[in-house]
Amino acid sequence: MKTAVVTDSTAYIPKELREKWNIHMIPLNVVFGDESYREEIELSAGDFYEQVRESHQELPKTSQPAIGEYVELFEKLSNEYDAVICVHLSSGISGTFQGAVTAGNMVDHIQVHAYDSEISCMVQGFYALEAAKLALEGKAANEIMDRLNEMKQSMRAYFMVDDLSHLQRGGRLSSAQAFVGSLLQVKPLLHFVDKKIVPFEKIRTRKKAVNRLVELLKEDAEKGMPIQATVIHANRHEDAEQLKQSIESEFPNVEVIISYFGPVIGTHLGEGSLGLGWYQK
Repeated sequence: MKTAVVTDSTAYIPKELREKWNIHMIPLNVVFGDESYREEIELSAGDFYEQVRESHQELPKTSQPAIGEYVELFEKLSNEYDAVICVHLSSGISGTFQGAVTAGNMVDHIQVHAYDSEISCMVQGFYALEAAKLALEGKAANEIMDRLNEMKQSMRAYFMVDDLSHLQRGGRLSSAQAFVGSLLQVKPLLHFVDKKIVPFEKIRTRKKAVNRLVELLKEDAEKGMPIQATVIHANRHEDAEQLKQSIESEFPNVEVIISYFGPVIGTHLGEGSLGLGWYQK
């Protein structure tokens, strides 16, 4: 059985990695006024943050792919593959996963296995990369799905929001909370619980928040198991590079790659946000 791997654009897997591991990507959309862009195809992360800074209007809106996009891709893949595994961002924050399920029931000649990563960004990307490697080894779809569930047991991710006004503009924080939080320099740490983004801790100052991210990783790193981690940034590459170097020097068993919050997730978290995710290899 030959298995294809699909993920959506919010995994933010660089194009060269997608091509290397034969990962197919379905883009979500970002809408500025009357203009809609397919992220990772028509709108890069850098261009997105620049456009947000220049815009004094409401934040852009985001939308999931149309069902027809999945159907078209699945039918195309059915010419070469017996099964497809679709790894998507958490169903608690987007209907993208359910779209894949619906489309999978509309196509013949190929088995569609939709996988809810219950998370997003490169942490979601880790699932897609693992699935792709196993698919190229000839593993069956059910074996790959079992491995993804095994990975989920040790998968962790925390995000620091730098700009509270961004959350407030997006309707996820009241004006009063944003005002008080900004005065106090509060940097909320967020994480996923039951597929949704919820507060984890409120921390004073960016430096303390970054240190707290490392402390959380340390709890797992000190067990000695090899760990794959990712530092995720919203247009703060230098900060991400420094954090990567700090982690790898302190924990020899942790391998770190740098990724980013692209347009769709960046719309909700805002520029300057920083995340750290990892799992046991």
